[in-house]
Amino acid sequence: MIQVKQLQKEFRIHQSRAGLGGAFRDLFSREYKTVKAVDNLSFTVEEGEMFALIGENGAGKSTTIKMLTGILTPSSGDIVINGFVPFKEREDYVRSIGVVFGQRSQLWWDLSPLESFRLLKSVYKVDDTAGEKWLERLIEELDIGSFVSQPVRKLSLGQRMRCEVAASLIHKPRLLFLDEPTVGLDVLVKQKIREFLRNLNETEKMTILLTTHDVSDIEALCKRVLVMDKGKLIFDGLLSDLKERWGNGTEVSFQMKKRTKASELRNVLGDMPCTIEQINDYSLRVQVPRSQEMLPFVLSTVMASFDVSDVKIMETSTEDIVRNIYRTDGEVANHA
Repeated sequence: MIQVKQLQKEFRIHQSRAGLGGAFRDLFSREYKTVKAVDNLSFTVEEGEMFALIGENGAGKSTTIKMLTGILTPSSGDIVINGFVPFKEREDYVRSIGVVFGQRSQLWWDLSPLESFRLLKSVYKVDDTAGEKWLERLIEELDIGSFVSQPVRKLSLGQRMRCEVAASLIHKPRLLFLDEPTVGLDVLVKQKIREFLRNLNETEKMTILLTTHDVSDIEALCKRVLVMDKGKLIFDGLLSDLKERWGNGTEVSFQMKKRTKASELRNVLGDMPCTIEQINDYSLRVQVPRSQEMLPFVLSTVMASFDVSDVKIMETSTEDIVRNIYRTDGEVANHA
């Protein structure tokens, strides 16, 4: 569905000189510097995949999305999506994609979403019978029937965003781009949109690209994650592999019935590569590296050797992992 090869995008940025004299010189001769927003990006996506593109602000995500949707022309490299080169065949290409930008609307402010949907059907030349049946399904599954005839300006953010998702799918595209689709939404609306997207992916085999800062969106929807940093792709692989590479392992808290020292736990566990922390006289925390064998060994050994009243197991959250990535200037890795 998507083939991206050695994609680059450079921008020339004006450098202002300091002071009044510098401003005067800028009137006659300007200084520029070249910034690489996207640097040698390559990846492929199969039809029906649902994946996330993440990175902190300035990592190059938005520039990449704009090139993938045909808004920007690359400085160099190749993009082929669904058989089209986006920036060369834009008119035909946009008929095969849907786009939702969390901060921008494609609905007419003074019209109802239903009227906007019918205008969009006309723009995309959607067949009347099949299009009406598809629209009915969108209205039902996104649960927008109760307000779809109200003017857009009277809708809440959550209501409007569900209508935005429906509007992007009016022409039944094969590829859907979602840029921060749940930003500012409450938990119930997020859940509704996620359920709908999962169902859409399963029933229509629609390829979905998600960019988000909301880690819970990634965990709920995507198996595959691409991570960008300073314009480069530093990770391309499964979410489970992402946790393996940047996670801190598993944290196990033991509540003992008797006073127990960290040194006693260390004697029992021997030279196992785990960190033991004393919380209080009765509680200890063990940091266990990610391993299929190590966690069961630690649990069985401690529970066989001590009188344990309670055990809590905490996996490193994806949010912590993303923070770890942003702190690390890693080398480019491709685990796909």
